[in-house]
Formats: sequence, structure tokens, C-alpha cells
Amino acid sequence: MTGTTSATGPAPGRVRTWYAAAVAPRVATARLLPTGGAGLVAGLVLLNLVLGLLPVLFVVATSRVVGQVPVAVGGGVGSAAWDVLVRDFVLAAAAFCGQQVLAPAQTALGVRLKRRVDGRLRDRMLASTLRSTGIAPMEDQATLDALSEATRQVDSEFHTPGDACAGLLALVARYVRLAGFAVLVGLVSTWWAGAALVVATMVFRYGQRGGLRKYSTAWRGVVGVRRRAEYLRDVAMGAGAAKELRVFGLAGWFADRYEDATREMLAPVTARRRLIYLKPYLLYTAVGLAIGSGVLVVLARGAAAGDLTLTGLTLGLQSVVAALLLGEYYPESDVPTQYGMQSMAALEEFEERIGAAQDAGRTAGTGPVPPASPTVSLRFEGVAFRYPGASRTVLDGLDLELPAGLSTAVVGINGAGKTTLVKLLTRLHEPTAGRITSDGTDLADLDVAAWRRQVSVIFQDFVRYELSAADNIALGATHVPRDDAAVRDAARDADVLDVLEALPLGLDTPLSRAYEDGADLSGGQWQRVAIARSLYALRAGARVLVLDEPTSALDVRAEAAFFDRFVELTRGVTSVLVSHRFSSVRRADRIVVVDAGRVVEQGTHAELLALDGHYARLFRLQAERFEAGFDGDEHDHGGADGPVGDAVTTGERS
Repeated sequence: MTGTTSATGPAPGRVRTWYAAAVAPRVATARLLPTGGAGLVAGLVLLNLVLGLLPVLFVVATSRVVGQVPVAVGGGVGSAAWDVLVRDFVLAAAAFCGQQVLAPAQTALGVRLKRRVDGRLRDRMLASTLRSTGIAPMEDQATLDALSEATRQVDSEFHTPGDACAGLLALVARYVRLAGFAVLVGLVSTWWAGAALVVATMVFRYGQRGGLRKYSTAWRGVVGVRRRAEYLRDVAMGAGAAKELRVFGLAGWFADRYEDATREMLAPVTARRRLIYLKPYLLYTAVGLAIGSGVLVVLARGAAAGDLTLTGLTLGLQSVVAALLLGEYYPESDVPTQYGMQSMAALEEFEERIGAAQDAGRTAGTGPVPPASPTVSLRFEGVAFRYPGASRTVLDGLDLELPAGLSTAVVGINGAGKTTLVKLLTRLHEPTAGRITSDGTDLADLDVAAWRRQVSVIFQDFVRYELSAADNIALGATHVPRDDAAVRDAARDADVLDVLEALPLGLDTPLSRAYEDGADLSGGQWQRVAIARSLYALRAGARVLVLDEPTSALDVRAEAAFFDRFVELTRGVTSVLVSHRFSSVRRADRIVVVDAGRVVEQGTHAELLALDGHYARLFRLQAERFEAGFDGDEHDHGGADGPVGDAVTTGERS
């Protein structure tokens, strides 16, 4: 019994694997067809049906011409046989010309179908990408690989799922043609010969199309390496790193690593190609030729025995040759369907991963957010957090209260969890344990979009949008109509209005030199634009302001001036300030020291200095650096100042 099980057991598994690889993607592609429009799809089906029948009609007509020639020549011009010859010739010419006329129409309608389907898929991809309320799925390598594979074909508009839809319909013409030729062989010879002809052609097709399917899977196994190679290429060829590439002489370094990554990517693909196309190809060819030759032998014997007329023999020979040629590569279908279906499968995998991440997280709340919340406080209650796939716990039972209407500064060494705290507060991640509340209500119970409109954030790695200066500021609150006066006020409060007004088009200037009349800003000016963006959000109704290293690109004097003004601008706003310069955080109403994922000290600047603990020690170390002439941003990794510089740097990217 054991032997029987082992012999037959794997078969169902192989069938399931074959179905998943060969059939399921076609079913998924067919499900996309309705997005192209019923009329367009029906028109393409009809067109491909006609294109499949016209070559069969051509073979029939030309075979009749060949068979009619002896009689027509004997009867002479004007005889009935001659008239039949001319009629069949005209029919063959019409069938040939019909193919030439309809083939471009097939291509044009296929492109139209492709664009409709791909347009819908782009919307679907965007919706899937933005579906996750948090950013955890977008930090997972497998999810990013699936997204890369799904978007690469669509972005390049080369072998997209839309192409797969058009290619799938194009198979109608090919297989109608094959069926027609098989019927012709069956009519002039035997039905077994017609069936054998189909088998021979499909053996060729399996070797060709099946080999392509197997070969394409090799690319799926190297998506991660390909993504790294494309990154290295884009950095080397892009404008963002152009200065450092030249100053540091990095061109050769990037070129070498791009070459290494490309070799690493192509090596398994090349090996897979040899495995698929060498010996198997010879086997499929031998089997197909043997069957095709057998059908030709049957036809030859029938002609020798007098069972076939000249017309029948010509019809049979043309049908066999034309059918065997259908075992070749189909340029309008094979590659487009394979890679288009592969892109579709990657999109479905991406959607599944996004859905799984949503299901694994907390249920998205739908509760309303009071316009003035928080009125009492924001609280972190026993909050623990670990990044997906990481072994280190970033926050470990953190308890913290952020009183409403006051400014709270959060300090700590690198990796203490300060930026992670910001991500949890904005619900970019959800706590592993514990909860965060606003006036006693768990944030997880609130509508996430409504809550985020209550929070204005400046991240360490804020985005420099290649849009106008005004748009860069107004993006802080896109849920309300743009208020140009408020945009200017926010820029003025961030002390960047004069800079923006001096640009070629004023606040309408694109902030990128890649555009006409565009301009770029310095790091400090860009940071002020980001600050203006957050201040604009406050004017639009946000009640919580989070500043994660908001002035890291400003010098000490500019930072001091900003925070002097900041206290007045944000009076009455619940604000959280993450900064490594203690000369800035000392102005906060409360200061919280985080270490090893927990709050270890909290109080006012004076209280913490009097406590003479962790905060006081770090404050004195930084003060000594300033007295010695160092800016708090400088890190000397050698000598006595190295450990001090590392100890007081509090702006981490947890």
C-alpha cells in the first residue's frame, strides 16, 4: 500500500501545480476582459474569428485553383471550367487581401483594449498601495518585490496585463485556423489524420509556449536582485546623486556593483533557459515531426491509391504544412500573455499581502474624532512595539502622557524609540501591545483618516515635492480648499516667505530645476517649507503638532530664533518636539527622556537639571561641546569627543 501511495500520490500535486502555473493565470486574465468594455471585446472576438477562417478559405480556394488548372486549360478561355478557375482565384485573392486589411484592425483594437484594461489596473494598483492604513506592508521585502513585479510591466507599457488580454483574444484566430485545417484534413483523408495533426501542432506549442512559461518563472526568483540592480542603475544615472558620484569618484564603484548584481540576476535565468530549451526542445520537435510526417504519409498513400484528387491532395498538403506552422511562436500572443499574466499574478499576490497585513493588524476604527480633541491629554498606556521581522523591541511598556495645549519634548539616545513613538501616534504602525488614547478613547477605535487630519507632522525625512512652493505648503491640508492667504501666512511664520517670493514665479515656482522657471532651495530653506506645511495644517484645524527633528538643517542661531517664535505660534496647541539640541527642548513645557523603550525621566528643564540624572548628564555634555566651539551636530568619532557626540545625538530613524 505504501508503494502505491508513493507512486500515485504526487500526481494530484503536479496537476495542481500545472493548473496554478498554466490555467489559473489565464482565468485571471479572462476576468479582466469585461473592464475593456463588452462591445470592444465582442468586436475583437468576431474579428479574430474572421481572421482565423480567412486562411482556411484561402487554402480551400487555392487548392481548387490548382485542381481546376488542367480542366480549365483544356477548356480554354471562356469555358465553364475557366470561369470556375477565375472565381476560385478571385476568392483566394479576396481571402488574402482580407487578412492584410483586418490584421492592422486587430492590432489597433488590441491596443485600445490594452489601454482600457491597464488604465483600470493602474487605478487598482494605486488603491491597493494606499489601502493599508499603516506603512508596515510597504517595508516588507516580499511585498515590495510583488509590487515591483506588478508595476514594472505596466509602467513600461510593455507586455502588460492589457497586452495579455489582447493576446488571449488573438488566440481565437490561431486556434480557429488550426481547427479549420484539421477539419480539411479529416474531410480529404481520415478524421484520425486530422486529430493527429492537432496533436502534432499542440506538441510543438507545448514545447514553445510551455517552455516560455517555465522560463519566465526564473525571473520571478530574481526580483529582489533585479530591484537592487535597477536601484544601482538609477542612482548612477539620476540627478540626485550626481554631485557625490563625481566628488567622491563613485562612478566606477556603482558601475562595478551594477555589473555584479546584473550577473547575479542573469546567472540562474541563463541556467534555467538551457535546462528548459535544450533537450526538451529536441524531444518535442522529434515527436511533432514524427506525427506530422505520419499524416503526410497517409495523404501520399491516398493519392497514390487514387483516393485523392489533385484538389484533395493540394488541400491536404497545404493544411498539414499550415497547421504545423501554427506550432511556432505567436508574436501577438505568447510573450504578451506570459509576462502580462505574470504581472497580474504579482498584483494579486501584492493585494493578498496588503490584505493579510490589514487582517493581522487591529480592526480599523470608524469612530468620529471630536474637532477639538484632545482637550485633556494623549496617553501611551503600556505601549510595546517591535517592527515586523525584527527581533529587537523598540518600545517596551512605555507609559507617557502628553497634556493637551502644552508642548512636550522627547529626548534620548539613538535607537531609544523617539521616532517610533511619532509613527505610532500618527498610526503609521500599530502598537504590538498596550494602547494610545485621546481623551480616554483608543486611537484604534477612531477613523484613521479623520484622526490624521487632527495631527500635523514634520518628519525627519520630509518629502521635497517637485511642485510649486505654494503646493508644497498647501499639501499640509488637502482636505480643505486651498487658502492662498493661509499659505502665505504659514510661509511668513516659518520665516521663508521672502525667499519664496524672490523665486522666478514667486510661490508658483516649481521647486525643482528639472522644470522651466524652476528653482531649488537649500536644505535649511526646504526645512522651513516643511515647517510652513505643518503650520498650514494647524490653520486648517489640526490640533496636534509633531516635530521630529524640525530644525536639523538650521544653524544654532536660526534654530534658537525659530523656537523663540515657535512658542508663540503654537500656544494652546498640543505639540510633541523631538530634537537632539537641548538648547531647543529646554523651552518646552515638559521634557521626557526615553531610554530602552521606556520613559526614564520627565519634568521641566529646571526640574530635570535639579534631579541630576540622565537628562542633566546629557545636557552638560552638550553644553561642554558648545563651550569648546562645537555645534551639537558635529560628531568626532576619534578622540575624547567621539563618544560624547554619539551620546547626545538624539535624532534617530527608528
